[in-house]
Amino acid sequence: MADVSVPSLILFIASIVIAAGVAGVLIDTVTGISGALDDRGADVEEIIRTDVEIISSAEPGVYNASEGTVTLYVKNTGQRTLPATGETFDVIVDAQYRSNVSVAVAGDPGADEWNPHDVVELTVGDLTLDDGDHRVTVAVNGDEEEFRFNL
Repeated sequence: MADVSVPSLILFIASIVIAAGVAGVLIDTVTGISGALDDRGADVEEIIRTDVEIISSAEPGVYNASEGTVTLYVKNTGQRTLPATGETFDVIVDAQYRSNVSVAVAGDPGADEWNPHDVVELTVGDLTLDDGDHRVTVAVNGDEEEFRFNL
């Protein structure tokens, strides 16, 4: 009887050691996945809370040919306060990325924060646009808006 119980005991101890090793690996993997989901959730929350709308009308004043600028008015319709700087915006005019972007909060040009429900005047410089259809895409934290106009 002792001959049967010793090998069974050895197999039982070996299976417990293997199970403990597998459990350790699983705990580490689940912890890593949980941390990644928390980080991604924070990123998604930031994107969800960010929303902007271009409220300009397609008037002749959108493009100033003598200065080479396009001026748009953009409203913060989200829940976050955003920096009122050109770096906040990714601007594409007629499929070309533009980095010469200036921003001023309407009614308070010296403000450095763009609060919810506030409007900014977004000016894109160094442009030469021909007659015809044009498209400006404005992106802020993953939220994209498009403005089309004709010269």
